[in-house]
Amino acid sequence: MADTADTRTPAEIEADIRRRRAVLAETLDEIGVRVHPKTIVDDAKARVVSHVDHTVGRAYVGVNAALSEVKARFVDEDGSPRMERVVPAAVLLVGVVGLLALGSRRRRS
Repeated sequence: MADTADTRTPAEIEADIRRRRAVLAETLDEIGVRVHPKTIVDDAKARVVSHVDHTVGRAYVGVNAALSEVKARFVDEDGSPRMERVVPAAVLLVGVVGLLALGSRRRRS
């Protein structure tokens, strides 16, 4: 380290000390903010929200793809329903609902 103490005036030394104190105070304030419990909790919340948003986004994309695939099976490219697939699916759905209704009625009796 160079010996600059001989060439600096007392006023320059005091100014340097004040500058270094200001920088140190700023650094300590920043550390205080980073380790404050509220900051830690807020950072953790932000990470959780980000993870949930990412997971929900991926789930949305997956569900959207599945629904698009199902729709493609029951609707033509021009938007008209494919009756050869809609009618059997509707009959199956009515049958399942009917069986559930009968089962519910028998349990009540």
